[in-house]
Order: sequence, then structure tokens, then C-alpha cells
Amino acid sequence: MKELIKSLVEAFGPSGSEDRVRDLIAAEVGKVAREVRTDALGNLIATVGSKGAGGRRVMLAAHMDEIGIVVSHIDAKGFVRFGGVGGVFRLALIGSRVRFADGRIGVIGSEQKRVEGDLPRLDQLFIDVGAKDRDSAPVKVGDVACFDRPFVDLGGRLVAKAMDDRIGCAVLVQVLKELGETPHEVHFVFTVQEEVGLRGAQTSAYGIDAELAIAVDVTTTGDTPEARTMAVSLGSGPAVKVKDRGMLSHPGVRRWLVETAEREGIPYQLEVLEAGTTDAAVMQTTRAGVPAGVLSIPTRYVHTPSEMVDYEDVLGAVRLLVAALRGPAEIG
Repeated sequence: MKELIKSLVEAFGPSGSEDRVRDLIAAEVGKVAREVRTDALGNLIATVGSKGAGGRRVMLAAHMDEIGIVVSHIDAKGFVRFGGVGGVFRLALIGSRVRFADGRIGVIGSEQKRVEGDLPRLDQLFIDVGAKDRDSAPVKVGDVACFDRPFVDLGGRLVAKAMDDRIGCAVLVQVLKELGETPHEVHFVFTVQEEVGLRGAQTSAYGIDAELAIAVDVTTTGDTPEARTMAVSLGSGPAVKVKDRGMLSHPGVRRWLVETAEREGIPYQLEVLEAGTTDAAVMQTTRAGVPAGVLSIPTRYVHTPSEMVDYEDVLGAVRLLVAALRGPAEIG
């Protein structure tokens, strides 16, 4: 899967500009799914299987978009002011490089007159695109950019921008390729605009009218020095979510995933996330309600240019979902 992961994480795709990521995924799933379509908002939906006896209409979701920045002003000297697209952490910005849709690179700098040692506000930061003045700036107001970082394979650990949530997309692509026979009608949905309000999952879940839903996304860890206490660590398996700030996982879906992992001998963790949520929060409340859960990939340094995952956790997530979807979904 590493080549697939590399191509996905290095692609340009801030919220609202997911086209290139969608094209990459469509090329991967087009020969496997019985139907591939793009809906009005831009979600890519690949469908396999037909609902048989005891089967369900299942929606699996992973979001294609990544956090980014958007140009809000260019001053007389050609320095670019910007706002965030999604949850941009100021601590990770100074000195970072960003890449615009046309491949142009900029460097994020900080105003020098701010109080030394204070974390700068977003309006105290700027992007230097090498321009001498406003007229020579190669970008314009409204242009978006993502972090510019290459994929790095450290052996057991993988590092890149946009692991959130291209790693979830890679998991779904691999599950689709490996699944084979299933009693369910399974819709693999690669959603848009998750980072700015779970928008793609909301519309696609309404259209699919699923009977069971699972989001595959990243979660933070508690295994770095003086990290917030959390019972999730890299290398201990994918995490089955109990709750986060936006949702409580359906107990039957959670139990189904846990029992599948235990039956198949797949290491897993249970996750309670104090901050943040996933596409499952809106999938769960679509129409009359959908039993929903989350399978999370433990990830260090989330929402920075260098997010880190453990490759065995990724492979474990694939194995778990394939095993679960090959049998009945007994969620009570």
C-alpha cells in the first residue's frame, strides 16, 4: 500500500479543492467497483455487492480534503496574508512551506515586532512567495494552498502531510480491492469538506440512506513525552472509537468491530477522544438516524505538516474491515 499512500498524501487537496485526490482514487477503484460516481458536492462514491439475506446497506467514509490556507490580502511589497481552511495550528506554521494549486511555493513568516516568545496570531503571519511587490505576486486573493512536504518511509512508521485523512482513503481503497464476496451493499464514500464542517458526509449519507455507517479517520495518541493522557498509541492496532466531542459510537457497531478483531487475532485499541470528531457525527444523525461507528488510525502530530502513522496499524485496519464486511453485521 505504500505507493498508494505516497501518491495520495502528496497530492494537492485542501477542502473544496479535492479534484486531484478524487481522480487518483477513481483510477484505483474504477476497475473493482460495480459503480463509481461523483455526487453534486464532489463526493466520490464506489459501490460493491448487493444486499442479500441478512445483509445491510453499509456506508464507509473517509475524507479526501486536508487543512490548508487561503489568500485574503496581498500588500504593496508582495507579502501574502491568509486565513485558515480547517483547523490550522499556528505553532506548526512559522517556516513551513506551502504549495498552491499551480505548484508555486511560499514560505510562512512572522511579523518581527510581535512580543518575543508569544505565539503569533494568524493575522501576524504572512506568506513570502518571492514577489517584489503586489503586481509581481504570482497568487491572488482566494487562492488556496496546502503544506508542502514529501512522503517519508521510516520503515515501520510513515510520515507525511495530509495523513488526515488520506490514510483513511488508502484503507478504504485497499478494503475495496480485497473484499471479494460480501452479503452487504457497500458504499465506499470518499468525502469532501470534512475539515470545514463534515459537509460531504452529510449530503452523501442522506443520498445513500445507509443502514450502518463507519468512518475511517485518524485519531491523536497519548504516547509522546508529556502528551495529554490517552489510551491510544502507535503500533498497538487500529482504534475502535467509543466517543469523541461530536458523537457517541453505536454500541452494536463498536461491539461488532471489537468482536471481529478478537476473532481474527487483530490487535486493536479503544478510543476516547476529548477533542475533535469525524464524518460519523453527521452520518449518525442523517434522516431517521444511522447506527454509526469509527475505526481510527492512531496518528502523531495531527494537523501539522508531518503526521506520523504506524504501517501495521494501517494494515490491521484493512484486515479488520475486510473480515467484518465478509460476514453478517450483527449489531443488535
